[in-house]
Amino acid sequence: MKEDLASVNRAFSMQSDQYDEYDASNGILTWMRKRVRGHVLAQLKPGDRILELNAGTGLDALFFVQQGYTVYATDLSDGMVKQIQQKITEKNLSPKLSVKQCSYTQLQTLQSEKFDYVFSNFGGLNCIPDLRAVTQQLPALLNPGARITFVIMPPVCFWEIGKVFKGKWKEAFRRFKKKGSMAHLEGEYFPTFYFSPADVLRAFGNDYKKISLEGLATFSPPPHADRFPMKHPRMYRLLTKLDEQLASIPPFRSWADHFILTVQYSPVQNK
Repeated sequence: MKEDLASVNRAFSMQSDQYDEYDASNGILTWMRKRVRGHVLAQLKPGDRILELNAGTGLDALFFVQQGYTVYATDLSDGMVKQIQQKITEKNLSPKLSVKQCSYTQLQTLQSEKFDYVFSNFGGLNCIPDLRAVTQQLPALLNPGARITFVIMPPVCFWEIGKVFKGKWKEAFRRFKKKGSMAHLEGEYFPTFYFSPADVLRAFGNDYKKISLEGLATFSPPPHADRFPMKHPRMYRLLTKLDEQLASIPPFRSWADHFILTVQYSPVQNK
């Protein structure tokens, strides 16, 4: 596990200098990020303090600070943390935005902190085999009624399964491997695991209740197909409209490139 996390650190650190530029140039990522932010904004309350896990270069953290929230950003990657620190300094964001280099498996180092919201975007949590390594640490960090939004990659993704028609059998069914599928990024290899909404809810346990669930890019292509909107603009607009209209309807809310799940911390002993 330690070596896997070290590989993740090295891979994303190598991406960190170019990540913001790539994100801005990828129309699919722009649309997906807008959908996630809209979901989170609908759940937040004025004055909420947000803990962001796997915060990357701080793009979402910066957005929520600009909406008036206080964000404590965490990330494992040296390079990503450096990018957040630069944003804080250049934009004079302290104390509204703060950052700590920390894996989401080491949240016990934050136990003097309390939060109203926990947020993890774009499948960062897919890098561990058991989400309970994260969820079991959360109660010590949460204020009463806190909400958590995880954006997770599920096993069923139509666009990946469709690769079978190109003869790419391993890629088409890689998400179904119970022991995980090896990801390759910047010369580094590390396992990736895929979870259904039911898997995530089980990892949370009885102290949490589901508030909202929606699919993200069920019909429209995933970010690596970044040329699709330019080649097929009308088709892409149609597919994103389908996504927006059917995102909360089963089974489309679970069969997608990612899903967005929000739960509320509601301890059984307080009921």
